[in-house]
Amino acid sequence: MPISAGVKMTVSEFAGRMLQLDRRIIFVLMGVVTLIPLLYPLGLPVRVSPEAYQVYETLEKLPERSVLLLSLDFDPASKPELYPMTVSLLRHAFQRNLRVVTMTLWPAGTSMAESVVSQLAQEAGKEDGIDYVFLGYGPGEANAIIGMGQSLSAAFPRDYAGKATAELPVLEAVRSLRDIDYAISLSAGFPGLETWYVYGKEKYGFELGGGCTAVSAPKFYPLLQTGQINGLLGGLRGAAEYETLLHQAGKATAGMDAQSAMHFLIIGLIVVCNVFYLLSGQLRGRLQRNI
Repeated sequence: MPISAGVKMTVSEFAGRMLQLDRRIIFVLMGVVTLIPLLYPLGLPVRVSPEAYQVYETLEKLPERSVLLLSLDFDPASKPELYPMTVSLLRHAFQRNLRVVTMTLWPAGTSMAESVVSQLAQEAGKEDGIDYVFLGYGPGEANAIIGMGQSLSAAFPRDYAGKATAELPVLEAVRSLRDIDYAISLSAGFPGLETWYVYGKEKYGFELGGGCTAVSAPKFYPLLQTGQINGLLGGLRGAAEYETLLHQAGKATAGMDAQSAMHFLIIGLIVVCNVFYLLSGQLRGRLQRNI
């Protein structure tokens, strides 16, 4: 009996000590679990949603040299979610040999937008002015869209590099938004996807898809369900879904891996701590009854 009690006391003490574990150890563990998937993605499966697949399928069905308008309506604050979408969409468009027209309605995002467009175009071997163009910042929010709907060359007489847009081969036969085959707004707020729908799609009749931060995705689902937009990439998960469709794991996939790994860790810690709590309390109670 004393030996059995001694064994039980040892288990109880161990459980009690684990419950008093220095929280800094847990913080270090959380950091390691987050960092490893970011550096070495685990490739955990990502289920592709219908709304993400619809954006992908629309680009897949566009004939070569069709015109894609990609409006990068975000700034560096939303880069973790919307930048991976930009990378995937540009890669897909260049692979499909589409003419890519890019711009932004956010002045703070202009240099970032130009940088990613140039980088991905160079990666794909595309030529500025022939295969793609970055128009730059469109001032006036809704007025910029309305102006493009009337005359693209009037709204943007010159592109970001200073070339006359009316003379660019990439914009041949593209006089206004009515000549756009598909438009996508990657939106962090206003102006963004909603602005493009109200002042662009409804007025000029082009097909519209979008991407947005996770926190703003719910407000766009009514537009999706009524067919007012034909597809939606929502947050980091939406970007990871598109990477999955392209079979090109990138930053979004790594981010989702890190998020999933952290969820597993938290669930594991909750289970282990409850087990230790039960062991500590039950064994202490048994010992007290034996005494």
